[in-house]
Amino acid sequence: MLDSGQPQMGSEDVAAREAHLVEQIARQAEALFAAARGSHDWEHSLRVRRLSARIGRVEGADLTVVALAACLHDIGRCDEEGSSGGHCHAQRGAQMAVPLLANLPLEASRRDNILHCIRTHRYRGADVPVSLEAKVLFDADKLDAIGAIGVARAYLFAGELGAKLHNPDLDPTAAAAYSKEDTGYREYCVKLVKIQARMLTAEGRRLAADRHAFMVAFFNRFLLEYRGER
Repeated sequence: MLDSGQPQMGSEDVAAREAHLVEQIARQAEALFAAARGSHDWEHSLRVRRLSARIGRVEGADLTVVALAACLHDIGRCDEEGSSGGHCHAQRGAQMAVPLLANLPLEASRRDNILHCIRTHRYRGADVPVSLEAKVLFDADKLDAIGAIGVARAYLFAGELGAKLHNPDLDPTAAAAYSKEDTGYREYCVKLVKIQARMLTAEGRRLAADRHAFMVAFFNRFLLEYRGER
C-alpha cells in the first residue's frame, strides 16, 4: 500500500497511482541497459515482468512489489559481466535500487521487500527468497532461462562470449565459465536442466514442466544432429 501519510484514495485511485510508479521506475531501469548484452537486456526484464505478473496473480502476491522488483532485478548485470562473473549482479542491483526506491510513496516494508526480491533472485546466489514476492520473481526469472527462450538465450550468451557451438571432447561440467568452452550445451548441463527442480511456487512449477520438456527434447535432438545421427 501507499504510505499512510498520503491522502485517502479509493482502490482504483491507488491502483492507478501504483501503476504510474511502476512505469516511472521502468523508464529509469531501462536507461541502465543501454550497453547490456542481448542475453540479459531490457527485453529479458520485460519478459520476467510479464511472467512475474502471471505467477503473482495466481499465487496472490503483491503485484506492485513484484512489478517493481522485476523491472530492477538485473540492473547490476553490467557490473557482473564486466568482472567476468566476479561480482554478484543481484547484490549490486539491490544496492543500485536503494536510491531509485527511496522517494517512492511506498511503505518501508514494501521497499525492503523489493530489495529482498532483487537480492535473492539469482540462481547461484547465496541469499534465499523468503517472501512470496521474492519467490515469484525467482521463478519468473528462471522460467525465462528454460524452454525455447532459454535455448535461444543460452546460444546468444555463448555467441557474446565467442564460444564454440559445441565441444564433444570436453566434459561440459569441466569447462570454464565466460570462456570459449562456455557453450549453449554447457549452460544446459550445468544449470538449465536443474532449474525445474528449483522452482518455488506451485504456478512456477506448473509452467516450468512444459518448458523443461521442450528444452530436454531440443538438446537431445541437438546431440543427434551434431553427431550426424539424425
